[in-house]
Amino acid sequence: MKKQRLLRIAGAVLLSAAAGCSVRSAAPTAPVGPRLVVFMAVDGLPQRQVLAYRDQLAPDGLARFLERGAWFANAHHGHAVTTTAPGHATMLTGAYPHRTGIINNEWRDVNTGAAVYNTGDTQHTYIGHRTRPLDGTSPRNLKVETVGDVLRRVNPQSKVIAISGKDRGAILPAGHRGTAYMYMRQTGQFASTTYYMKEHPGWVAAFHADKPADRFFKTEWKPLLPEAAYARSLPDAQPWFGKRAGKLPMMMGAPSDEAPGFAYYSGLLASPFADALTLEFARAAIAGEGLGRDDAPDILSVSLSGHDYVNHAWSAESRLSHDHVLQLDRLFEAFFRDLDASVGRDNYIALLTADHGFMPAPEYSRSQGRQAGRFTPAQTLVRINAELLRQFGEPKLVPFVSAATGLVVDRQAIARKGLDLHAVAEAARASLLAEPAIAAAYTRRELESGSRAGAPFFEQMRRSWHQDVSGDVHYALKPYWMAASSGGYSTTHGSPHEYDTHVPILVYGPKWVKPGKVDTRVEVADIAPTIARWLGVPPPAASEGRPLPLAAP
Repeated sequence: MKKQRLLRIAGAVLLSAAAGCSVRSAAPTAPVGPRLVVFMAVDGLPQRQVLAYRDQLAPDGLARFLERGAWFANAHHGHAVTTTAPGHATMLTGAYPHRTGIINNEWRDVNTGAAVYNTGDTQHTYIGHRTRPLDGTSPRNLKVETVGDVLRRVNPQSKVIAISGKDRGAILPAGHRGTAYMYMRQTGQFASTTYYMKEHPGWVAAFHADKPADRFFKTEWKPLLPEAAYARSLPDAQPWFGKRAGKLPMMMGAPSDEAPGFAYYSGLLASPFADALTLEFARAAIAGEGLGRDDAPDILSVSLSGHDYVNHAWSAESRLSHDHVLQLDRLFEAFFRDLDASVGRDNYIALLTADHGFMPAPEYSRSQGRQAGRFTPAQTLVRINAELLRQFGEPKLVPFVSAATGLVVDRQAIARKGLDLHAVAEAARASLLAEPAIAAAYTRRELESGSRAGAPFFEQMRRSWHQDVSGDVHYALKPYWMAASSGGYSTTHGSPHEYDTHVPILVYGPKWVKPGKVDTRVEVADIAPTIARWLGVPPPAASEGRPLPLAAP
């Protein structure tokens, strides 16, 4: 089946070449820099997991980075709201949310209260798929350029292709000039949007001809290793898994399902199988778009989403998460083998990172003697508004929380009552700090002026706050605390604490990078200027990072 699909893709490529479309002719001389930068993100992979199972890795998966590449032992996100969209926005822009405008996965308009999705754009739709108003379809909300945007401006022949199980994992790295493809829960296919093109190129249809997602229907996710190999992780079926009963082996699709459908395609995301599909689609993109074949360098961004779903459901300490890392490792090994064959080992650089880490589940943390828990923002909001009513005589002066970490003051109410916004915000901040789960909170005035420099988490929180879209009081939770969510997650991420900020940065490119461990602290914002240097282009204009301290071979 896979061989037939690749033959169909090859046929589509030949037709495109004959029509003068997709594939460029090969140049006679080799480029000085890499022909292809393969940028990879594993959604929700903390650095601690990369090293925890090092003795169980395959010879040429993640071990390619750790044994024969360069890797950073102290790499972090430098902003406070460590969620998927801000992380993916920072990776290839080199800018923090205070410049990118991507302050969280979703937020509320501070003036109207309307919901805003980070890549939402009602002017565009998915190609061949139903599109809802808040679906991610374009980079309209991304206020800065990516390194791929710079590359395409300098060299229009270069290509930037981004692929992910999530819309935000593809659209934000693709930037404004690249092309994004994302996994569709409706069909198990990958689709782009009308922001990028009117219809898909032939290689996309060829890839989907065999319905590759359907081959996992009623397939079991089985652990790779014997039971004893997982003794360092939590056993399956912990009571706090709740409705998301986690136990291996796990069948894809319900026993009563007669054919693949929405529930089945969605369920693949919390397994190794959607990641396998994403990497297969990436192989098809390399062939279909002719990536890495000439002197116009290209960028391929691949964000694997499965680990985030696994960790939300069962935690990074679970056997399921442990096995998922090992499954990803084997997928990487096969992908690298194919890259070596199709692009050439000396023609590409691979870099792997993560958009955020993960907090241990509160129940697990309490079992380890830590103070941990879940707090309910809605109940906190009731108490804050009761105190503001007492002080200012107006109910619900803070009508909602935006971006999960920002109190928003009702501008119409304070105008009607003649109140001072900053006085109300300061009172709301004082009330918020009385809550047992809150570690720090700062007002709009403090964040704009920088007047609390040196205060706990202030710099990280200031980097996560954007004056045009963020709320009036920005707050962070104490370590090992999380907001209770309607999603019923076992655990989450999104804090300025090390378990959320500490992520891998791994690099492989023996022609350009000397192998070895690097202990210097670096940040994910440093990736974009590093890629720019490899490609011989200026860093993105808003970039705040510095090139990674990588030695030449």
